[in-house]
Amino acid sequence: MSNPSVVLHDVTFAWPDGAVALDHVSGAFGRGRTGLTGLNGAGKSTLLRLVAGLLTPTSGRIVLSGTADYLPQRLTLDVDATVADLLGITPVVRALRAIESGDVDVAHFDAVGDDWDVEERAVALLSATGLPTGLDRSVASLSGGEAMLTAITGVRLRQSSGSAAVALLDEPTNNLDGDARERLYELVRGWKGALVVVSHDLALLELMDETAELRAGSLTTFGGPYSEYRAWLAVQQEAAAQALRSAEQTLRREKRQRIEAEEKIAHSERQGRKDRANRKYVPAAINDRRNSAEKSAGSRRGMLDDKVEAARAAVDLAERAVRDDDRISVDLPDPGVPAGRRLAVLRGADGREIVVQGPERLALTGPNGVGKTTLLERVLDPQASLSAGYLPSEQASEGQISSTQRGGAGGEVVTGRVAYLPQRVDVLPEESSVLDAVREGAPHVPPGELRNRLARFLVRGAAVDRPVATLSGGERFRVALARLLLADPPAQLLVLDEPTNNLDIASTDQLVDALTAYRGALLVVSHDGAFLDRLGLDAEIRLDAEGNLTEERR
Repeated sequence: MSNPSVVLHDVTFAWPDGAVALDHVSGAFGRGRTGLTGLNGAGKSTLLRLVAGLLTPTSGRIVLSGTADYLPQRLTLDVDATVADLLGITPVVRALRAIESGDVDVAHFDAVGDDWDVEERAVALLSATGLPTGLDRSVASLSGGEAMLTAITGVRLRQSSGSAAVALLDEPTNNLDGDARERLYELVRGWKGALVVVSHDLALLELMDETAELRAGSLTTFGGPYSEYRAWLAVQQEAAAQALRSAEQTLRREKRQRIEAEEKIAHSERQGRKDRANRKYVPAAINDRRNSAEKSAGSRRGMLDDKVEAARAAVDLAERAVRDDDRISVDLPDPGVPAGRRLAVLRGADGREIVVQGPERLALTGPNGVGKTTLLERVLDPQASLSAGYLPSEQASEGQISSTQRGGAGGEVVTGRVAYLPQRVDVLPEESSVLDAVREGAPHVPPGELRNRLARFLVRGAAVDRPVATLSGGERFRVALARLLLADPPAQLLVLDEPTNNLDIASTDQLVDALTAYRGALLVVSHDGAFLDRLGLDAEIRLDAEGNLTEERR
């Protein structure tokens, strides 16, 4: 890569407890827009913090063409902060206003530097993004999406002024609604300068000039957006799979030839013993023939052993090139949901009702802050659902779960067994083993059968007996999902609240695989349009700021 913005030289980073987050990573990022992808736990966020200088490599070095400006996944906001604080320009704004009031202290001029027009540029960028332009406005008056967009605007503003050469954004679209995401996409489309974005948002990754993937301690960089990278990777993986098949075939051939040679050597040795027994040759000639045969056999064995080892090494090398990313593959029981059966009712603030019936697949959408999660909780009865992550069938019989609300949207479960996965996957009992946690929803299924079913969710071997508290984020999500989908009797209505938040692309693929196998009714809250498009939705239900519901059939 010519003239990169960031270069990593054999970078290793270990946490104080000795856990290695990055191991001898080398690579580079260009001066355009780069989408950094990888599995959960691969070290993407750690890598950004290293580039930003917030962490120091254990070994190796990082070279930047200037300074880096880093925006973390979650903003920690002071309730008294202003928009200028969020933009990072408060010292300059204060100095400008002091100078305008007649204060000629040299410190003010030093603070301003070359940023005499910073207020005008800030207001112009905020306005272009559709954000409130008052620099003295309280951050508390902004929505979560507006606060994130304002912070990103500040990164762009500082980069355009030359105070930062490289911008680093970590999962910037997490928790943004559809409108805020579109505004962020527009910001990125017009971005000038080096930008590295960690994201699993496919729409955002399509706006990148290049794609980088951090995987198994290796950083791969590709010149193009994520879809082109995936297409290139598919070709590479097909070639790698073919190389593996060829290497395995060669190994089998070398092993077969080694066996055949051993049989010939054994036959020759038997013939030699027979000749000695029959005294066909004089003893001296027999000894010469035996020594020569033994030397020839030893040489041949060594040569064939070398070939087998070389073939085995080629197989090992080819295996490392082939990805073994597993996919969830489950054959779930049919929950038995007739086409016309009423399972739940969603009720808008204006009294309009939308019925969830039969094995329909529905999405509940709307801007941040309008109360989508609150609506779900009112429908599902939080005392029954939030504490356990699912509604046991004896609690979900007709008439036992309902809520009547005045003001705002609400509804009730009409009949049927309901499973609910909230945004935060913290509904699992931390001290229980994985097997015991899943058995709570399927107490009558034999442990051996549950182990087999958990394996289909990529939870295998010793992981089944580990305490929930020791699971990684990806493992925890799959166990929570398995706990719902493996419930016995099976849920007839599955409700998921922002299930793809903080999931990497591979985990999202696994979730889609699992939901594809589910044959009950599905109600999903999500801002991830690409994810919703893959679910084969029957309708989208929108909730507005007044609590009213509208339905669009697909």
